[in-house]
Amino acid sequence: MAELTQNEKRLLAILESEKRADAPHLAGLLDATPEAVVQWAHLAGDKGLATVERVVAKEFVYTDEGKEYAQNGLPETQLLRFILPGTTLADLQKHNAFKIGFGQLRKKGLVKVDGTSVTKTPGASTDADEASLKNPSAADQRTKELIRRGILQESETVQYKIAITNEGLALVKKGLDLREETGTLTREQILSGAWKTANLRKYDVTKLPKKAYPGKIHPYQRIIAEMREILLEMGFIELYGGIVQQSYWNFDALFQPQDHPAREMQDTFYLRETLPLPPGYEKVKAMHECGGETSSTGWGGIWKEEKAEQCVLRTHTTSVSIQHLARNPNPPVKAFCIGRVYRRETIDTTHLAEFEQLEGIVMDEGVTFGNLLGILREFYHRMGFEGVRFKPSYYPYTEPSLDAEVYVEGIGWIEMGGAGIFREEVTAPLGINYPVLAWGLGVSRIAMLRLGLKDLRYLHKSDVAFLRKTPALRHTKGGI
Repeated sequence: MAELTQNEKRLLAILESEKRADAPHLAGLLDATPEAVVQWAHLAGDKGLATVERVVAKEFVYTDEGKEYAQNGLPETQLLRFILPGTTLADLQKHNAFKIGFGQLRKKGLVKVDGTSVTKTPGASTDADEASLKNPSAADQRTKELIRRGILQESETVQYKIAITNEGLALVKKGLDLREETGTLTREQILSGAWKTANLRKYDVTKLPKKAYPGKIHPYQRIIAEMREILLEMGFIELYGGIVQQSYWNFDALFQPQDHPAREMQDTFYLRETLPLPPGYEKVKAMHECGGETSSTGWGGIWKEEKAEQCVLRTHTTSVSIQHLARNPNPPVKAFCIGRVYRRETIDTTHLAEFEQLEGIVMDEGVTFGNLLGILREFYHRMGFEGVRFKPSYYPYTEPSLDAEVYVEGIGWIEMGGAGIFREEVTAPLGINYPVLAWGLGVSRIAMLRLGLKDLRYLHKSDVAFLRKTPALRHTKGGI
């Protein structure tokens, strides 16, 4: 049998006479805390010398409102006492308990209202409810109703019953060494040699220590911070913008036609608020209707100012990037934005109505499509994805356009986001005469891969178990 600690021996010696007792009682006898006694009992229990029984007891306590009702009666009881022959509704409305009590009386069918007259129904009584208030029971439906009304609260108390086993009794009868143990040697004990005769505490080096759960940043926020740090190291600046954006910046300035499906109610949260259009909006209008002064033919039709003025919850962070370009039409521009965007999605394991998006733009003389591929490849490599590839795609405001994919071991190629070069129809109305590289990706998709999640909703839950088991530092390989 493994060696006993001094505290286990002390506990067994007390249990020889007590046989079975609760933790607080034993703690008083041992001059210790109940928590410490339970710990010692579990150690002894691992050796078959003691048993620990966890007893959960439910009890009901009054809320502040419940304390008042326990003394003066429930509101319906107070009001029922007030109803006499000839009592009117106006009379009852003067009573302090009317607001709550009258609704309860009608719900329970204890009163009858005839015009302005209020009378009790035959046999009307709240005695059963008062009995439940005085002596609540978990099996009583009236008690459950009082809990629902916020009059009672259910609480649980946990007790630990500790008992000695026959093996433990036999060991105690053989005799236990209860001499005080030395756990830490002093300088004097070492110099004098007293440590040689000291009763040294024995340690089991195979025992795992108690787990410690230090405070740490939410894993999703750590990944967002990692992305931000990578882009800052790559020479980007960060952009910020409000979640409420004008349709003009969210759609029109990006050459999305006003009848585009993405603008419909099933995709966009529209607000009642409107904002006046910025100076120079006529160039965007002309671009939509006829292509403005470019070789484009535009979308045709009539472009409506009132539709562009309407505010929305931003559907992408490109609305922030395009405004930055409008304010800074001359190179160089190298910026990114990480922010929450909103779309009318049916919430499930892979879709949310709000999620984070990362948007990046680069404008400079002579930048090319090849520069865009290099930037994306470098970013994904720094995020831990070794395999990166690109395929042609289509987006309304970039041409040429592409989708970026990364390779994840055990899963395969996964699409991460889109990119391209802003079309002339986007840049010309803003007075931009240089190529603009643009790209965006869903932050949550990377987070799910990095954290090994199958349900997107975990990224926004305060699940303590999930937070505890997720490492604060993860060495990535192959994107995982």
